[in-house]
Amino acid sequence: MKYLVAGLGNIGDEYANTRHNIGFIVLDALVKSMEMPANQAGIFFKPDKLASRAEFKFKQRTFVLIKPSTYMNLSGKAVNYWLQQEKISIENLLVITDDIALPFGVLRLRAKGSDGGHNGLNNINETLGRTDYARLRFGVGNDFPKGRQVDYVLGKWSIEQSLALPERTAKAIEIIKSFGTIGLNLTMTNYNNK
Repeated sequence: MKYLVAGLGNIGDEYANTRHNIGFIVLDALVKSMEMPANQAGIFFKPDKLASRAEFKFKQRTFVLIKPSTYMNLSGKAVNYWLQQEKISIENLLVITDDIALPFGVLRLRAKGSDGGHNGLNNINETLGRTDYARLRFGVGNDFPKGRQVDYVLGKWSIEQSLALPERTAKAIEIIKSFGTIGLNLTMTNYNNK
């Protein structure tokens, strides 16, 4: 069984530790958590077509991880390419994205849904021509004045958020592995509203 996990974000140092890049942050943490003993080859991201790509095996499943290099607004191009390239069905796609509708650190796994005003999800929906794929929404909160949403999501984490981020990221990693091993529905039951 093979799974495609797409963490959404923007390439470039200026975006590196921003709320909008939580998809990249989670996948980087996942790869780091899978570090091998010194005598084995490690897992790391390599630049590839339309994305940086990494791969690992866990419980007889293959996880292909991508961080699109297309910028957020064209995320669908990379997701579609790697679904085709790896011959992965839509049921085995998981997209990780930031969500201002959820309080910081709240994680929600969904089987389908609208883009909720998120440009990355909007482009994936348009490119794939469907919305019935799993997405892990990572709450970044909405503590911004009216009309300042873009500044907020492209802004750096607060001190409190930075301190809490490792624990919430670790929980997101658990959800990704669970999605690939026990499936979407059981994972939603086990982790949503926790």
